[in-house]
Formats: sequence, C-alpha cells, structure tokens
Amino acid sequence: MPDSILTVRELTDRLRASLEGNFHFVWVRGEVTNLTRSSSGHIYFSLKDQYALVQCIWFLRKQGRAGRERIFDPLTGEVYDTPRPSPLDMLRNGVTMLCAGRISVYAARGQYQLVVELLQDDGRGALALAFEERKQKLAALGYFSLERKRPLPYDAKRVALITSAAGAAIHDFLMLGAQRGSGARICLFPTPVQGNAAAPEIVAAIQHANARGWAQVIVLIRGGGSLEDLWPFNEEAVADAVFQSHIPVLAGIGHEVDVTLADMTADARAATPSHATQLLWPPRTELAQLLDDAGGALERAVKRRLSGMEHTLQEEIRALRWLSPSRHHERLSTNLIYMISALQKILPCRLADAQRRLTQRQDALRAHIASLLERREHMLDRLTLAVENANPLAPLKKGYSLASTASGELLRSAHETQLGGEIHVRLHDGRLAAVVSAVIPDFNSRQPPASV
Repeated sequence: MPDSILTVRELTDRLRASLEGNFHFVWVRGEVTNLTRSSSGHIYFSLKDQYALVQCIWFLRKQGRAGRERIFDPLTGEVYDTPRPSPLDMLRNGVTMLCAGRISVYAARGQYQLVVELLQDDGRGALALAFEERKQKLAALGYFSLERKRPLPYDAKRVALITSAAGAAIHDFLMLGAQRGSGARICLFPTPVQGNAAAPEIVAAIQHANARGWAQVIVLIRGGGSLEDLWPFNEEAVADAVFQSHIPVLAGIGHEVDVTLADMTADARAATPSHATQLLWPPRTELAQLLDDAGGALERAVKRRLSGMEHTLQEEIRALRWLSPSRHHERLSTNLIYMISALQKILPCRLADAQRRLTQRQDALRAHIASLLERREHMLDRLTLAVENANPLAPLKKGYSLASTASGELLRSAHETQLGGEIHVRLHDGRLAAVVSAVIPDFNSRQPPASV
C-alpha cells in the first residue's frame, strides 16, 4: 500500500497550484460554443478547435453604456478615432474569438477552465458574423431553396470549369476525372480563387459561360483554406451569379467542413474538388456494367425481333402459297367442277318448277288483263253517256234551239230584244239570222213588255 494516499481535494489542490502557477495569463483562440448567460450577468461558454475544447467563464463587472464601447484595442494598443463595439456584442456561438485570462481548476466538477479577463475578435469572428447575416438575407430571398435546384447531367460531356489554373484543385479534378465517365470536353475559365480580385472575376467567368451556352454544367472549385481565403465565395455577387445562372452549377469549395454561400446557392455541392468528379461522372465500372446490361438487353431484343420476323415470314409464306396463281386456279377449277355437278343435279328440277310457275303466272296475268279491260270498257261507256247527257247542245236534236243577240249573248227572255233587232238562232244542224218583227209576251211571265 502506498505511503501517501491523496484525497480528491488534495489532488485537486495540487493540480490547481500546478496549472495556475504555470498558466497565470494566457491567450487562447477558438470557436465559441455552448454560450449561456446567467442571471447574475456572468457568461459561460467553451472555446473549441478541431481537436479539443476548454470551458470558459467571464465574470463581468457592472458597467454602463460606455463600458460596452472600446476606444482602443487591448491586444495591440491601437487607439480608435471613434468608439468601437465591444466584443461582448459580437460574442455568439460559431464566431472565433481571442480570449486572455488565467487557468483555474473548478473543484466541484474536477475540471479546469479559463477565467477570461480580456476578449478580442480576431477578424475571423467579424467574417463569421458577416457570413451569418448574408446567409440569412440570401435564404430569405430563396437562394438556397431546394425547389429551384436542378439535377446535374448524368455523365456530363461539356463542362465549364472555373478555378485557378495553378492550384492543386484543378490537378486533382482533372486527374480523377480522367478515370471516370465515358469522356468529356472541359473548358477552363481561369480565375483567382482568393483575394480582393477573385470575386469579380469569378462572377465574370460564370456570366461568360452562360453567354457562351456551350456547357451542360458549370463547376466551381478550389482547395481548402482559411475563412479569409475562402471569402470570395461568400461574396453576394458570386452567390447572385450562381443563382442567376441558366446552366446548373456544381460547387466544390474547400474541404468537407468548409461551406460557403456559393456552395449553398449552387444546384449541387461537392465536399471537395475530388468529390465533384464523383458527382459529375460515374465510375468506369458502372458504365461498363451499364454497357453490358444494354448489350444483353439489345441481344434479347434482337432475338425477340428475329423470332417475331420469322413467325411473320412463315405466315407470309403460307399466305403467298394460298394466294399463288396456281393455287388460285386450282381452287377455281374445284369450285367450277362442284358448281357444274350441283347444277346438273338441280337444274332440271329447277327449270321444270320455273316453267310451271311461269305458266301459272302467265294464265293469271291474262285473266287479270281481261278483267281489267272489261272494267275499263264499262267505265268508258258510263263516262260517254254522262258526257252526252251533260252536252248543252244535245237537246237541239229534239227540236230545241238557242237564241242569242248579234253580239253573241244568250237570250233568256223575250224582253231582252227590241223590235227590229237582229238575233241569231242556233239549230241542231245550223244557224239562222233573223230580225225581230214582234215581241209576244208570255202572260205567265212577270217581266213587263218591252217598249215599242
């Protein structure tokens, strides 16, 4: 058994003495996370990088409005012309800050922590804030909407590549791209990918590719780097050019953890420039498999087609044999022989029967014609008698006559004439012209005698 066994407190006290003695004042850079503000006003947060995390506490003293503004930089000693916002206003999750303070051990939890005395943004924090503000603005405008994103062409054949001609990204992209797909033509639009001149040239390259209209897809890539190095791809002008592009845009900027506004606006995002080749072109083995599948499908389709054509050909051969002139003549001869035989059997009976029916119909027709003529003769006699009876001249044969004036008006009364007037008398066989010498009235008539 060891001579000296430490209690938990003793161990903690020794650790505190060692840490606080060796790290009585340190500067630490890291990304802020787990930020909370207590009701007492103290601020608790963590600083992290890719590999580790440290707990921090900032005991704020009560201070007025002037305490929230800075007139000098505590890190460099630079005196500002006008007050600047305090880092307290910039402290939020996701920003990178510089914190100065002492290392302390919090015994209740058995963990070490940084007691912050000074807090300073390192420039990257301001970029992170600007990034968040722009991201929210562009999101509200629909730049990142999934509904507007277009699919990339499968096994693209015409690619507009926008990147630096001297960077490692283009080397990896071309090398890996040469091992995939079935072959493509790549048009390089060389542009700087960092620095103040990068963003305008990237925008011009995107617009040039669209105006040319040759490419099926625009690929925007660059290698990894710091937030400052990648900042041209966070410029609103670049995001707007990607958004306005009529051609689908694939962005592969930085490493997998790097996400820029251009990535978020693009139709598709690759984790790295190498990953962009995987999104653009399928593996050769996949194409070979597709080719084998297509060859097998084609072979099966050809066999089905040939089988169908063979069946159709046999049907056509049978049809041609059936419709050939010799077969047609043979069928006609057979039909003719059958018809002659049938006629020879039924023709005599049918002729006798037809002759009998013809004789019967002739007799019936003669009787009908005789009866019809007799009826017509009787009708003619009746009509003749009726016409004769209706003839106004028929009574003249019995001694009657018709008298009329010289103008041809029929005389119906003796009083319609005058003495000395000329009249005409029509008899059965002629006419008489006479002069009225006397008018002898019929006393039974009511007409007054004519004046003399």
